[in-house]
Amino acid sequence: MTMELDVFVGNTTIMDEEVYQLWLDGYTVNDAVKVRMDGGVMEECEASADVLLSDTMDQYRTFQMCERLLHSPSKLGNQLLFQIPPHRQAMLIERYYTFDDAFVREVLGKKLSKGTKKDLDDIGAKTGVTLKSCRRQFDNFKRVFKVVEELKGPLVENIRHHFLLSDKLARDYAAIVFFANNRFETGKRKLQYLTFQDFAFCAGQLISNWTVGAVDNMVEDMDVDLDKEFLQELKELKVLITDKDLLDQHKSLVCTALRGKTKAFNEMEANFKNLSRGLVNIAAKLTNTKDVRDFFIDLVEKFIEPCRSDRWTAADIRLYLTHYNNSAHILDTFKHQVVWDRYMGVVKSCIFKMYHD
Repeated sequence: MTMELDVFVGNTTIMDEEVYQLWLDGYTVNDAVKVRMDGGVMEECEASADVLLSDTMDQYRTFQMCERLLHSPSKLGNQLLFQIPPHRQAMLIERYYTFDDAFVREVLGKKLSKGTKKDLDDIGAKTGVTLKSCRRQFDNFKRVFKVVEELKGPLVENIRHHFLLSDKLARDYAAIVFFANNRFETGKRKLQYLTFQDFAFCAGQLISNWTVGAVDNMVEDMDVDLDKEFLQELKELKVLITDKDLLDQHKSLVCTALRGKTKAFNEMEANFKNLSRGLVNIAAKLTNTKDVRDFFIDLVEKFIEPCRSDRWTAADIRLYLTHYNNSAHILDTFKHQVVWDRYMGVVKSCIFKMYHD
């Protein structure tokens, strides 16, 4: 008796994106099989439970073998063991380094050390992220931090080049590295309303304007360290609140520009001196490491909360800060406009982003 068989032989590594995601999310093989069954894959492929289990185990093995290559993504394109098309490689890398916003929000600004790693159990329970996935994400943060820590040149570019990530993901990792390096306080109760993306935006502003690299883009550690010379110069801004004539003149200019343009005018006029003292004092204290760490809590306590309690809208904030910033240029005896603009440009952008429910 003769039989005809169609046989196809290929060497492209088969990878199911859904199974890969289940593996990344920390599901066990049995849990992954259950999820696939519930998703109707058996009816779709006319497969038995044994075949599904075998397929899932096989894919998990492949992912585990690929994992060491994903730790150094450039190796994935240069190895011969797995035949993976370039678009597939890009997907594997991007997803491996993708993280949960809820998880990163808990570790943002903390030291990427063993001490924090011990807390992953609690963070997993709080965020609903599996311990295995928490460990992968935390180890990725640590790995990226270690690699870029010693490199010259722009932080985002270095991350994108060494880890082959998309621009958006590289920028998010730059924020994580920047926060870990400067140890910004993000865990206080008053800051809980802020999301990771709020902080990532602010990190981008600080990196682009306040680091050494904002002035010279080939300096050691350029994008992770704040420009100490600039932080020293910020002390000069104190004249805006210590010189009574300047303070009164500044208030007069701002109030003249705002009159009739907002319902919150009376509150703006009444609170001008307190708000100005708050913003200028934040600037003057940034030479101290502790005050750098408290930058976001200070913005909330000294500016955002008082405005919120007076029911300012986001448009009011924008209007007020625009005139507050611009009016300093008209002050006769104020000679620190360049430093003022470098400081207020970032502060305005951060407050605009942070002023929400």
